[in-house]
Amino acid sequence: MKAFENFIKRQSISLPLMSVMFPVLYMGAEIGLIASGAVAAGTYIASNTTVKQIQFSSDSKKLGMTRSEYKHIRHQVKEAKNKIKQLQGNYYRVRSIASFKQLMELTRFSNKIVQQVQTNPRKFYLVESFFYSHLDTALELTEKYTLLVGQPVKDRELKIALQDTRETLRSMTSVMERDLQKVLSTDVEKLRMELDYARLTVDQHNNQQLLVQKAPSDDEGDVEHDTKSIESK
Repeated sequence: MKAFENFIKRQSISLPLMSVMFPVLYMGAEIGLIASGAVAAGTYIASNTTVKQIQFSSDSKKLGMTRSEYKHIRHQVKEAKNKIKQLQGNYYRVRSIASFKQLMELTRFSNKIVQQVQTNPRKFYLVESFFYSHLDTALELTEKYTLLVGQPVKDRELKIALQDTRETLRSMTSVMERDLQKVLSTDVEKLRMELDYARLTVDQHNNQQLLVQKAPSDDEGDVEHDTKSIESK
């Protein structure tokens, strides 16, 4: 969503600038149609690139990161998306429903982790092992499994290798589930804090309402005073 917003902002600056430059150059400077178009296009590219760099610096600064850190994380997210696509490409190469479901789980966990990091790049540091190791291992195991399962002859050794690979893939699914829990942990903690604050606010409001209900009104005080005066007479 942030990338799309940045794109719209860049176009809202670069396109009008190019639209203004072309007629100014063509009719004002009279340098010709082709030359005017080329310079206007160059203006668009230069403006778009400059604004993009400014946005990149602004985004990294808001996140409390250096440009190199932010760039590295964006690169890791892009690479992870490509690897997930490779995982998805193995869907129809497996031969059993159980293996298909397992591959679906791996893909689902991977997508959710990447989405979380893309939304909040600082979460990358919670699951660095996912990007540097776990996703690669899952992809390698999946490709190995689909290669073995596609063999026409399955002797005892091949069957053992297939079973070992399936078990290791199950372990990787559990590992990725823990990775997802890590990346969601900050959101869960934030939600708990917000709920605690909401409960505290509600309790304070209820206590204030009770105090108001228990407090005697001015009329009640007058009646009590008048009653005492009548009794004294």
